[in-house]
Amino acid sequence: MPVFQYDAKLLEIFPRVHGGVIFGAGLQNSPSSDALKAVFEAEQKATIERIGDTPLSEIQSIADWRAAFSLFGVQPTKYRNAAEALLRRLTKKGDIPSINTLVDIGNLVSIRYGLPVAVFDTQSLTGALTVRFADGTEHYTELGSTEIKHPEEDEVIFADDTGLVFARRWCWKQSFQSASKINTSDVIITVEAQHVGGNQDVTNAVQDLLALLNEYADGTYQHSVCSVDMPRFGA
Repeated sequence: MPVFQYDAKLLEIFPRVHGGVIFGAGLQNSPSSDALKAVFEAEQKATIERIGDTPLSEIQSIADWRAAFSLFGVQPTKYRNAAEALLRRLTKKGDIPSINTLVDIGNLVSIRYGLPVAVFDTQSLTGALTVRFADGTEHYTELGSTEIKHPEEDEVIFADDTGLVFARRWCWKQSFQSASKINTSDVIITVEAQHVGGNQDVTNAVQDLLALLNEYADGTYQHSVCSVDMPRFGA
């Protein structure tokens, strides 16, 4: 069983964060079925109708993620959290393309709740996956590149015990090593909130993720919600 955890120094600055965590094993990833595509497309239409003319900055979950980004020195309109980036594409272009089963499930729940969802392939994971401040020596490669890169000092990252970065600027972008691929079978899935009442939204989002995963990806799952009161999940 893997380990997911929030660093104590991070929680001193962001005590309201709640992170739903799912450990999945033996998943079957593939191009999305017609049934999943239909559910995803219906969710996109419902989300567009629900948002209407409301600016994304006025959606509470997005506003509080913007505030979190600003707090660790990142311009939130330059580096948009994953949920805002999806909603921005959806409201401007009218659709989000299908990628594969796991990515589509994550994106579906992300737009439903306005919360960033990440699906991390654990094949490259060594030790625990920790959300913490970077010291700048950590390493990763981007999708489509072999160049080794490093995060900026003091940005929030997801990293393992070797310093391999799984996500930069908290929930902005994943690395090549962590991205969901067609052969992905074991995962850590996270859904996170910074806003008041986020615990309930995260809990509901985890249940939705589990229902979709069980229907479309098979596998076995364990789950929890981490917070300042329970910063670690796993053995």
